[in-house]
Amino acid sequence: MKISLGPIHYHWSKETIEQFYQSAATWPVDIVYLGETVCAKRRALSRADWLNIAAFLTDAGKEVVLSTLALPEANSDLLQLEKICANTDYLVEANDMSAVHLLTGRFPFVAGPHINCYNNKTLSLLAEFGVVRWVPPVELSATTIGTLQNMRPAAMETEVFAYGYLPLSFSARCFTARADNIGKDACEQRCIRDPEGRPLFTQEHERLFTMNGIQLQSGVPCDLLHETGAMLNMNIDIVRISPQLKDTDTVVKLFQATLNGASISEDTLRSPACNGYWHGLPGMAFTPA
Repeated sequence: MKISLGPIHYHWSKETIEQFYQSAATWPVDIVYLGETVCAKRRALSRADWLNIAAFLTDAGKEVVLSTLALPEANSDLLQLEKICANTDYLVEANDMSAVHLLTGRFPFVAGPHINCYNNKTLSLLAEFGVVRWVPPVELSATTIGTLQNMRPAAMETEVFAYGYLPLSFSARCFTARADNIGKDACEQRCIRDPEGRPLFTQEHERLFTMNGIQLQSGVPCDLLHETGAMLNMNIDIVRISPQLKDTDTVVKLFQATLNGASISEDTLRSPACNGYWHGLPGMAFTPA
């Protein structure tokens, strides 16, 4: 089973992003997803900057995949999307149907977690379009994924979101701007002040969600570290780790150790955590291994 590093969901500075991938080049990850998937207004890196990072990681022996926006809203977003989908050097992860349309019949591509694929007919249709790898929506249970595994098209890889704050939804409005009582058009990219998102709490002071610009995430990270054995039995091909500002290298190394047969204490990673969706429960639930 391979380990992948998903795209960065947060708004980080150019220096922070470049330093992150300089370090990631030395980690035991096989695949790295690059690009902005949340908000087109986040332009810390240009397209050329991303391609430079892609070349650097390729030289370091990583498979690079370029990820697309999950919610393109303007013509300028579509123009950038067309450029990404037209590249001939790297596989592309499509995160909305406009990217699927641009890639169909042209290049093999990855169906990201934001493509609504919940049954074998959709999976077969995506294979006809050219999908060679799919990332199940984060709310699918292990039982459902296992059923789809048994019916998936030949040679299609399955990649499971295994660690990180779950990307739950996107909105045309910006949660961060609204929280600061300003309009989205005048947001000043304030989400850069929240490099790991901004928590939302219930009236009982429990962390419920995480605001990340136009994206809403889970309140605590999803942790499937102790489900890797089950994934191996299901013939899952890849586990995805979502980048965080701190300790991503530790998470990667723990997954690598687990895949190599090491026994890892259940409270090793950040607590509290969730794994409810995997077990067919409310997403915020956690079931011990």
